Amino acid sequence: MPNENQEIYVIIVIGSLLGLLLVGFIVTILFLYQRRQYRAEQDLARMKDLYDQELLKSQLEIQENTMRNLSQELHDNIGQLLSVTKLSLAVLPIPKDHESYESVQTAREMLNKAILDLSALTKSLHSDRISQVGLVESIRYEVETINRTGLVDIAMEANTVEIPFSGQKEVFLFRIFQEVINNILKHSQATTVKVDLLYNAEKNFILRVEDNGIGFDVEEMKASESSTKGVGLRSLFNRAKLIGAEMNMKSESGKGVQVTVELPLVAQNNGTHG
Repeated sequence: MPNENQEIYVIIVIGSLLGLLLVGFIVTILFLYQRRQYRAEQDLARMKDLYDQELLKSQLEIQENTMRNLSQELHDNIGQLLSVTKLSLAVLPIPKDHESYESVQTAREMLNKAILDLSALTKSLHSDRISQVGLVESIRYEVETINRTGLVDIAMEANTVEIPFSGQKEVFLFRIFQEVINNILKHSQATTVKVDLLYNAEKNFILRVEDNGIGFDVEEMKASESSTKGVGLRSLFNRAKLIGAEMNMKSESGKGVQVTVELPLVAQNNGTHG
């Protein structure tokens, strides 16, 4: 009888150990499966992120080439046509006491303004000029051009000298600035805009644009799949991310929008973001 009890005890112990081993095996398999699934999801997210970045790069390259070609076409064709027309009016033998003299002078002034505006537009479109004159001067020129239109009053402050950004960072930052200003002109109903170019305490370059417009819900707009503006906002954030910059957007209804783009200069000087 004692031997039978002992055998039963041994069987129970062995059965319990086998049960524990089986449970441990199942738990291990589940853990490994979950970890593999997690890694697969991470790899998929990383691949999607790389795909999105490459797609954005391609889109921006196509956009820059299109804008460069458009700039050249405007300069070579429309610009030349306006210049020839202006010269033709200048050599017309019309005396000052002629009834058409004032009309011709007005037409010449309008043509001259059109030529200046076209010149400003072609310079803004051409990315090579941005690299030549630098980001600060490109933004300053853009601000002066917009102020001349009278659509909005833009004040600009820059506590930094021109920074030799590597790669296409200058072009990307300038296009981000243009897109932000374009959104302000189209949607914000703002009357004043403040633009700051500066270093912070960590020696990072900061571009900040702030308006006094009607504002909007940033997160709701970014999450909107159907809104063109929502897609545009996501594109802005993706552009900043592509050059290693951090972009923040703050807004409240009726209190305008503040956009801040911060680029670590140490990282960009070391070439970590190309």
